[in-house]
Amino acid sequence: MQSVLVLNQNYEPLNICNTKRALVLVDGGKAEVLEHGEIDIRTPSRSYLRPSVIRLVYLVKRPRPRVKLSRREVFHRDDHTCQYCGTKSRELTIDHVIPRHLGGKHSWNNLVSACKTCNHRKGGKPLEDSKMRLMRIPFEPKGNGYYILYEHLQHYEEWAKFVPEWEKGNGRG
Repeated sequence: MQSVLVLNQNYEPLNICNTKRALVLVDGGKAEVLEHGEIDIRTPSRSYLRPSVIRLVYLVKRPRPRVKLSRREVFHRDDHTCQYCGTKSRELTIDHVIPRHLGGKHSWNNLVSACKTCNHRKGGKPLEDSKMRLMRIPFEPKGNGYYILYEHLQHYEEWAKFVPEWEKGNGRG
Protein backbone atom coordinates (compact mmCIF):
# COMPACT_ATOMS: atom_id res chain seq x y z
CA MET A 1 0.00 0.00 0.00
CA GLN A 2 1.15 3.50 -0.84
CA SER A 3 1.26 6.30 1.73
CA VAL A 4 -1.24 9.17 1.59
CA LEU A 5 -0.67 12.57 3.18
CA VAL A 6 -3.62 13.64 5.33
CA LEU A 7 -4.03 17.39 5.79
CA ASN A 8 -6.19 19.05 8.41
CA GLN A 9 -8.95 21.39 7.23
CA ASN A 10 -6.46 24.28 7.53
CA TYR A 11 -3.98 22.42 5.23
CA GLU A 12 -1.58 21.58 8.07
CA PRO A 13 -0.09 18.06 7.79
CA LEU A 14 -1.94 15.85 10.23
CA ASN A 15 -1.02 12.28 9.49
CA ILE A 16 0.08 9.72 6.94
CA CYS A 17 -2.25 6.83 6.20
CA ASN A 18 -2.47 4.02 3.67
CA THR A 19 -4.48 4.15 0.44
CA LYS A 20 -7.32 2.00 1.77
CA ARG A 21 -7.90 4.32 4.76
CA ALA A 22 -7.76 7.38 2.49
CA LEU A 23 -10.38 5.90 0.15
CA VAL A 24 -12.66 5.15 3.12
CA LEU A 25 -12.34 8.78 4.31
CA VAL A 26 -13.04 10.17 0.84
CA ASP A 27 -15.92 7.78 0.14
CA GLY A 28 -17.48 8.61 3.53
CA GLY A 29 -17.41 12.33 2.76
CA LYS A 30 -14.90 13.06 5.53
CA ALA A 31 -12.09 14.08 3.17
CA GLU A 32 -11.47 15.42 -0.32
CA VAL A 33 -8.68 14.44 -2.71
CA LEU A 34 -6.21 17.23 -3.49
CA GLU A 35 -3.57 15.25 -5.39
CA HIS A 36 -3.58 11.90 -7.13
CA GLY A 37 -0.70 9.45 -7.25
CA GLU A 38 0.85 8.05 -10.39
CA ILE A 39 -0.42 4.48 -10.03
CA ASP A 40 -4.12 3.73 -10.47
CA ILE A 41 -6.05 1.26 -8.34
CA ARG A 42 -7.64 -1.44 -10.47
CA THR A 43 -10.52 -3.68 -9.46
CA PRO A 44 -12.21 -6.31 -11.69
CA SER A 45 -14.90 -3.79 -12.64
CA ARG A 46 -13.31 -0.31 -12.27
CA SER A 47 -10.16 1.71 -12.15
CA TYR A 48 -9.70 4.46 -9.53
CA LEU A 49 -7.20 7.29 -9.32
CA ARG A 50 -5.08 6.66 -6.25
CA PRO A 51 -5.18 9.55 -3.77
CA SER A 52 -1.80 10.91 -2.72
CA VAL A 53 -2.91 13.97 -0.69
CA ILE A 54 -6.28 14.32 1.01
CA ARG A 55 -7.74 17.10 3.17
CA LEU A 56 -10.24 16.55 5.95
CA VAL A 57 -13.45 18.56 5.62
CA TYR A 58 -13.44 19.29 9.38
CA LEU A 59 -10.76 20.63 11.70
CA VAL A 60 -9.10 18.14 14.04
CA LYS A 61 -7.57 19.62 17.20
CA ARG A 62 -4.65 17.64 18.52
CA PRO A 63 -1.57 18.24 20.62
CA ARG A 64 1.63 19.11 18.82
CA PRO A 65 3.85 16.09 18.13
CA ARG A 66 6.98 15.85 20.22
CA VAL A 67 10.38 15.18 18.74
CA LYS A 68 11.59 11.75 19.84
CA LEU A 69 14.76 11.76 21.89
CA SER A 70 17.44 10.00 19.84
CA ARG A 71 21.10 10.45 18.96
CA ARG A 72 20.19 11.64 15.48
CA GLU A 73 17.78 14.26 16.82
CA VAL A 74 20.30 15.54 19.40
CA PHE A 75 22.89 15.93 16.62
CA HIS A 76 20.30 17.68 14.44
CA ARG A 77 19.29 20.06 17.26
CA ASP A 78 22.96 20.92 17.85
CA ASP A 79 23.61 21.29 14.09
CA HIS A 80 26.28 18.54 14.21
CA THR A 81 28.47 20.83 16.30
CA CYS A 82 30.39 20.02 19.48
CA GLN A 83 28.73 22.07 22.20
CA TYR A 84 32.04 22.50 24.03
CA CYS A 85 34.56 23.51 21.36
CA GLY A 86 32.35 24.36 18.36
CA THR A 87 33.83 21.79 15.98
CA LYS A 88 31.41 20.75 13.22
CA SER A 89 31.67 17.06 12.48
CA ARG A 90 29.76 13.90 11.65
CA GLU A 91 31.96 12.04 14.16
CA LEU A 92 30.24 13.17 17.37
CA THR A 93 29.27 11.50 20.61
CA ILE A 94 26.50 12.21 23.08
CA ASP A 95 27.49 13.73 26.43
CA HIS A 96 25.42 13.98 29.60
CA VAL A 97 26.03 17.50 30.96
CA ILE A 98 25.32 16.20 34.47
CA PRO A 99 26.69 12.64 34.44
CA ARG A 100 24.14 9.90 35.07
CA HIS A 101 26.10 8.52 38.02
CA LEU A 102 25.65 11.93 39.66
CA GLY A 103 21.89 11.93 39.13
CA GLY A 104 21.77 13.42 35.62
CA LYS A 105 18.77 12.38 33.55
CA HIS A 106 18.75 11.01 30.02
CA SER A 107 16.67 13.94 28.74
CA TRP A 108 16.76 16.74 26.16
CA ASN A 109 17.90 19.22 28.84
CA ASN A 110 20.91 17.12 29.83
CA LEU A 111 22.21 15.81 26.48
CA VAL A 112 24.55 17.59 24.08
CA SER A 113 26.65 16.72 21.04
CA ALA A 114 30.36 16.51 21.82
CA CYS A 115 33.43 15.64 19.81
CA LYS A 116 35.39 12.65 21.08
CA THR A 117 38.19 14.84 22.41
CA CYS A 118 35.88 17.06 24.49
CA ASN A 119 33.82 14.12 25.71
CA HIS A 120 36.98 12.34 26.86
CA ARG A 121 38.34 15.52 28.47
CA LYS A 122 35.11 16.09 30.39
CA GLY A 123 34.84 12.43 31.34
CA GLY A 124 32.40 11.66 34.14
CA LYS A 125 32.85 15.03 35.82
CA PRO A 126 30.21 17.71 36.27
CA LEU A 127 30.56 20.73 34.01
CA GLU A 128 31.97 22.98 36.78
CA ASP A 129 34.71 20.49 37.72
CA SER A 130 35.78 19.97 34.11
CA LYS A 131 36.39 23.72 33.58
CA MET A 132 34.49 23.50 30.29
CA ARG A 133 31.63 25.68 29.06
CA LEU A 134 28.63 24.92 26.91
CA MET A 135 28.16 26.97 23.77
CA ARG A 136 24.38 26.69 24.19
CA ILE A 137 22.10 25.39 26.91
CA PRO A 138 20.43 22.13 25.79
CA PHE A 139 16.67 22.27 25.15
CA GLU A 140 13.85 20.15 23.80
CA PRO A 141 13.20 21.08 20.16
CA LYS A 142 9.63 21.87 19.18
CA GLY A 143 7.93 19.40 16.90
CA ASN A 144 5.36 20.49 14.37
CA GLY A 145 3.09 18.89 11.82
CA TYR A 146 5.95 18.65 9.35
CA TYR A 147 7.96 16.47 11.69
CA ILE A 148 5.77 13.44 10.90
CA LEU A 149 6.69 13.69 7.21
CA TYR A 150 10.45 13.51 7.62
CA GLU A 151 11.06 10.06 6.14
CA HIS A 152 8.36 10.25 3.43
CA LEU A 153 9.12 13.51 1.63
CA GLN A 154 11.89 12.15 -0.57
CA HIS A 155 9.49 9.62 -2.13
CA TYR A 156 6.43 11.79 -2.78
CA GLU A 157 7.25 14.88 -4.82
CA GLU A 158 3.57 15.85 -5.11
CA TRP A 159 3.53 16.52 -1.35
CA ALA A 160 6.10 19.36 -1.59
CA LYS A 161 3.62 22.15 -2.34
CA PHE A 162 1.72 21.28 0.84
CA VAL A 163 4.90 21.39 2.94
CA PRO A 164 6.64 24.68 2.03
CA GLU A 165 8.58 24.80 5.32
CA TRP A 166 10.40 21.62 4.38
CA GLU A 167 11.86 23.22 1.26
CA LYS A 168 13.44 25.90 3.47
CA GLY A 169 15.25 23.16 5.39
CA ASN A 170 13.53 23.55 8.75
CA GLY A 171 11.04 20.72 8.50
CA ARG A 172 11.48 19.82 12.15
CA GLY A 173 10.39 23.16 13.50
